[in-house]
Amino acid sequence: MAATSSSEDSLRRALADKQSTIDAHGNVIRQLKSSGASKSEIDDAVKALNALKLEKTSIENQLKASISGDANGSVVSRDAFRQAVVNTLERRLFYIPAFKIYRGVAGLYDYGPPGCAVKSNVLAFWRQHFVLEEDMLEVDCPCVTPEVVLKASGHVDKFTDLMVKDEKTGNCYRADHLLKDYCKDKLENDLTMSADKAAELKHVLAVLDDLSGEQLGAKIKEYGIVAPDTKNPLSDPYPFNLMFQTQIGPSGASTGYMRPETAQGIFVNFKDLYYYNGNKLPFAAAQIGQAFRNEISPRQGLLRVREFTLAEIEHFVDPDDKSHPKYSEVSNLEFLMFPRNEQMSGQSAKRLCLGEAVSKGIVNNQTLAYFIGRVYLFLARLGIDEERLRFRQHLPNEMAHYAADCWDAEIESSYGWIECVGIADRSAYDLRAHTDKSGVALVAQEKFAEPKEVEKLIITPVKKELGLAFKGNQKMVVEALEAMNEKEAMDMKAALDTKGEVEFEVCTLEKTVTIKNNMVSISKEKKKEHQRVFTPSVIEPSFGIGRIIYCLYEHSFYMRPSKAGDEQLNVFRFPPLVAPIKCTVFPLVQNQQYEEVAKQISRSLTAAGISNKKDITGTSIGKRYARTDELGVPFAVTVDSASSVTIRERDSKDQIRVNVDEVAAVIKEVSEGRCTWDDILQKYPAHTSASADE
Repeated sequence: MAATSSSEDSLRRALADKQSTIDAHGNVIRQLKSSGASKSEIDDAVKALNALKLEKTSIENQLKASISGDANGSVVSRDAFRQAVVNTLERRLFYIPAFKIYRGVAGLYDYGPPGCAVKSNVLAFWRQHFVLEEDMLEVDCPCVTPEVVLKASGHVDKFTDLMVKDEKTGNCYRADHLLKDYCKDKLENDLTMSADKAAELKHVLAVLDDLSGEQLGAKIKEYGIVAPDTKNPLSDPYPFNLMFQTQIGPSGASTGYMRPETAQGIFVNFKDLYYYNGNKLPFAAAQIGQAFRNEISPRQGLLRVREFTLAEIEHFVDPDDKSHPKYSEVSNLEFLMFPRNEQMSGQSAKRLCLGEAVSKGIVNNQTLAYFIGRVYLFLARLGIDEERLRFRQHLPNEMAHYAADCWDAEIESSYGWIECVGIADRSAYDLRAHTDKSGVALVAQEKFAEPKEVEKLIITPVKKELGLAFKGNQKMVVEALEAMNEKEAMDMKAALDTKGEVEFEVCTLEKTVTIKNNMVSISKEKKKEHQRVFTPSVIEPSFGIGRIIYCLYEHSFYMRPSKAGDEQLNVFRFPPLVAPIKCTVFPLVQNQQYEEVAKQISRSLTAAGISNKKDITGTSIGKRYARTDELGVPFAVTVDSASSVTIRERDSKDQIRVNVDEVAAVIKEVSEGRCTWDDILQKYPAHTSASADE
């Protein structure tokens, strides 16, 4: 990244210098013409000018290639690739805009038959890989959530994006999206921009998530950004809550919301789940379900929608022991990681050993690292390109104040790097918030074999004094004081004892306040205890299933020439694990005997749990192969005799000959990953036929 940026800066400077030279040379030609110079002299000057313009064009092409990140100097159109993918997905009914006959609704999509099958297969593997293999407790909670739950979690007050309105039409836009689009468009298309201006716009993109409403508004005004559809002026940015509000019951007295995440259902059930698990930690609860976010201006297809499927895990662990018994199973994995220090110093992601990242303190703890490793294995098995998958650590300005560490699994697509999985150590924030709001203690216990004398930190806010000083903000100041760890509390006590007051940052208020010694009492007391009562920490992997599936579509898509070479055929190289249909069955020609054999094979495949589809149309076998390749079907059985048939593999187009009664066993074995296609090629005779290909 740093090298690319440096190259881009030097090319911008070279382009500006070349433009200055061209302008100066143009002035020379004008002077020659006005002074009556000879034709040959003017022609030579024009020839030199044209040579300079060619040099400028060459620099422009290099700059475009540098911006696009293409090392070969050609600018590959991501838009054209994306359009080819989307056209194929919609035409083959993987997904389509919802309510299409009524012109649709932005951010809402329907999954068609192959899309439903891919999604079902991804979720089935998610359950196998996480719920079953990690012995998790699966729950299914309501989508409609009472306001009090989301008030406690902070969503009612904080789940917002900054919005601007077209001052004439009232159309709404996300303020940060408009600023991001402006900066990216200028960087990609304004080749005459100075290196300094380019550096400024890159800095804006880097700190975009950290800009306040006032700062966003100032930048929008400074750059003259207007409504993209009408070019009308825009309002100042203001917060818009993304939750869909509803009323529970006919009276309208009980406010609810469509849940923006599935996690809160797990947190509020912690006490019962802990009991179900024999009052033992650690344990994990998992949930797959719909979530809803009233996006201001949905775009990017399946990547930003208003209703979507989340698969979330809440792994509850002792905050004093975040080791993991299976950590050694993933510690030797090596993949692209992007720690915050590398991001802040302008470097790029690099391959790191997970165990090394933990030992160096880059990843906070073993349990967090274990789930990072498991997420990597999950995505790689699905068919995500490992070279276009990275784990990016949140920067300080992205981290929630209560989080100990957070990493995003990002997948590169035609839209750039897309966050698809978040893996966060959320400390004990959520359980504490619901304990405070509900009055029900969401805690765990560790019983001691012998009573222990322990020194307890006692923080007692003086609510009367805090109320006088902070009025409506009293509750947040109290919560912040009570949430202090021992070091913070003892440092505050020392400062209050010597100075009588201390500056204290309240994250929920986003400001620093002055605490005086009459506002809080801090002490340590020795007590004998028979058990330790504590609020567990939670490690949360959260999966955006729709985003993962869309990136999988792009990573699986390619085009290859037809046998005649007169057209490009679309192919999805889905692994059998996620392919919507595992196998197709074709009679080579329309023939009653062959069709009966095809039906027999289809029944045996179905009995073995293998999704399959018969095609007994009279269409040429090549066209039938092309149709199923476009759906990503990995295997095709062609019935060309009553006793044995051929099996074709999608990507290599290799074929083998197999007895009819062996077909289901062969397809099942390779589909479930018990052997590879190369293993199958060694066991069965190869089949070649000019008629049985495109």
